[in-house]
Amino acid sequence: MQSKDHSSHDRDSANCSRTDAADSATTSASRRTAVVAERTTDEAPDTTEIRKLTEAAGYEVVAERTQTRPPDPALQFGRGKAEELAETVAETDASAVVFDNDLTPTQTVELARLCPDGTEVLDRHRLVLDIFGEQAGSERASLQVERATLAYDLPRIREQITRELAGENLAHDEQGGQRVRDVERRIDEVDRKLAELGDDAAVRRERRREEGFEFVALAGYTNAGKSTLLHRLADDLDFEAQDYDDGGGDLDGTAEIEDRLFKTLDTTTRRATVEGRRTLVTDTVGFVDDLPHELVKSFHGTLSATESADCAVVVADASDAPADLRRKLATSFDLLADARGTVVVALNKSDLLDSDELAECERVVAEVAENAESVEVADSLAVSAVEGRNLDALEARVADALPDLRETELVLPNGDDAMSLVSWLYDRANVEDVRYRGDEVEVAFAAKEAVIEKAKSRARDL
Repeated sequence: MQSKDHSSHDRDSANCSRTDAADSATTSASRRTAVVAERTTDEAPDTTEIRKLTEAAGYEVVAERTQTRPPDPALQFGRGKAEELAETVAETDASAVVFDNDLTPTQTVELARLCPDGTEVLDRHRLVLDIFGEQAGSERASLQVERATLAYDLPRIREQITRELAGENLAHDEQGGQRVRDVERRIDEVDRKLAELGDDAAVRRERRREEGFEFVALAGYTNAGKSTLLHRLADDLDFEAQDYDDGGGDLDGTAEIEDRLFKTLDTTTRRATVEGRRTLVTDTVGFVDDLPHELVKSFHGTLSATESADCAVVVADASDAPADLRRKLATSFDLLADARGTVVVALNKSDLLDSDELAECERVVAEVAENAESVEVADSLAVSAVEGRNLDALEARVADALPDLRETELVLPNGDDAMSLVSWLYDRANVEDVRYRGDEVEVAFAAKEAVIEKAKSRARDL
């Protein structure tokens, strides 16, 4: 009896151990962990932002490894530090390595070979694509992310296949070639789909211009306070997209105020009245340090909002160190090189600075703006979106940057159709005077050229 009880106990223990192991495996499979890595040439590494990016992508950062030295062509890190990195991955059972540096296809493949089997090796560029992929809310944004991801992965697939063939693992020859062809065909297919979609956002913006709206785009780096500023400027915090959109999705939802690097790849647009002028203010996706310009420019839906805006407001974090502020402003102006309107710089979070520090920020803006030949930059303005400080002055600055309205008059036959046109003008223009003279109605108003032409056309129809 004792022996039987002992065997039963052993079986129960074994079953318990297997259950614990299965639970552990399930937990491990669902838990994404990463070791972050950064190499700098001549300064102390700062992993603050790459950690935030990694967490935004859904990883738990379990360790970091840094090095100060010139880049190694094969491994980015020196051989000894790269081997130490691989040991850390093994010790922490991390599922990924995330480099703050851009990795070449060779470096990506070599680091993956050094790390335990199955370890993902990502750089900042590839990590941001993953974040964009998670946050893309429209078909166009999803296709743009997929296109950029495929273009990034293709040379790395080729590099991996080349290494396998060099090792005479010829079984991978046909399979590898097929993988490359599949990716190339998918890129062509995505390009066709994007071409078929057309630029629906641009069409909707043009329609709204004809309705009398002017466009203001908020641009700048992540966590500078763009979403908070959008909430401050908006006329109605309960704004619903269907009230002003014909189902295109350009004015969907509200901008979230969160301490996150990305909330959405798609733009968020709200109605605002700026110095009496009807505007649509768009909060665009934030710029990120060291993100390749060609990657940012691939997301045309985001940048087209700034390119077609009548005024672009660069929201800068005034609490940044002067060197960081200078670098971020230079990059922002570069990315706004195709903007057709004046650029206004809002130095946000000014409540965190004293007068001397603010003066230094303004000097930095003036210096960078003077060297930004591709954009027209207005004088900067210190604001605080959180406290609502100086927002009236910002609205005045934006109004000054908007195109001048043209004044004109129309003489209409008095009647119901004329009253309908006058009502239409009140919705789209600044109506200055309406005079009734017998069987005629004279309307004096100021509006954008597109609205004036539409009004004249309707008047002729009367």
